[in-house]
Amino acid sequence: MNKIGSIKAMLKALKIPQPQQNEMCCLVLLALAELTPQTDWNNATNNWHRIHDLLHFINRSLGGSYAENTRETIRKHAVHYFRSAAIIEDNGKATNSPNYRYRLTDEVLQIIRRLNTDTWHKRCSHFLKNHRSLIEKLEQKRALSKIPVHINGKQLEFSQGKHNELQKAIIEEFAARFAPGSRCLYVGDTTNRSLLLDEEYLGSLGIQLSVSNKLPDIVLYSTEKKWLYFIEAVTSGGPISPARKNELETMTLDTSVGIIYVTAFSDFRSFNKFSGQIAWDTEVWIAAAPDHMIHLNGDRFIGPRGE
Repeated sequence: MNKIGSIKAMLKALKIPQPQQNEMCCLVLLALAELTPQTDWNNATNNWHRIHDLLHFINRSLGGSYAENTRETIRKHAVHYFRSAAIIEDNGKATNSPNYRYRLTDEVLQIIRRLNTDTWHKRCSHFLKNHRSLIEKLEQKRALSKIPVHINGKQLEFSQGKHNELQKAIIEEFAARFAPGSRCLYVGDTTNRSLLLDEEYLGSLGIQLSVSNKLPDIVLYSTEKKWLYFIEAVTSGGPISPARKNELETMTLDTSVGIIYVTAFSDFRSFNKFSGQIAWDTEVWIAAAPDHMIHLNGDRFIGPRGE
């Protein structure tokens, strides 16, 4: 059906996301315009329609075979996006009202009426000048859902989630207190495991990476003290256990800098859950009490305080 191809080209020109350029979405717009395969583009209308009406038109006049229970799919994956993009509008009634209707906006109606002419592209450009594209709107929403974090003097972004919230606390709170002036050599994101990876610097310290060598969640390095901090951020995964510590020690056989192993938790409840699994000669930091650490290496600290 040639009209589907033309509607798809229009949606692409209006910078509608790829998933909303599919056949179902194109059929919805043709139904809203009351266009059949035989109807001329300039006969398009923008009368008010219910989802039920669109479904009926698609099946009766456009060769569709959509069941009645697909109304919610059409609402979620076509109508909702088109309304956000100012391609369609509603009549302002309550959404549960039997009189709730949708129609094409006047701007889009004029574009559709000019499809397959020399002027429709110009109409699309004019539309985009007056409306931010849906892709831009969605990208802004995604950006707003990110967690900003300051790393090595720059601002990066973590995706949302408890694990990344803890990683942000480690970099901005733990490092400021217990590794001041340190440089972050590695930190992953739940959606990008190599958000920051300074492989060259790690190599200069004798840390050789390979497929079998899995770095901890965060690696910091203090040039002043020549200390390398291996930090696991624990929200659901495991802490630095004896087995994990052994794995990390294998990675550091060729380094001459000091290695500090830290398991970080968001709160004491999480710490209590894993406390029996944490290896000796390691450290524990809890974000809920950021000024203190738990040292599982008492031979270095036993004795009265203040002497």
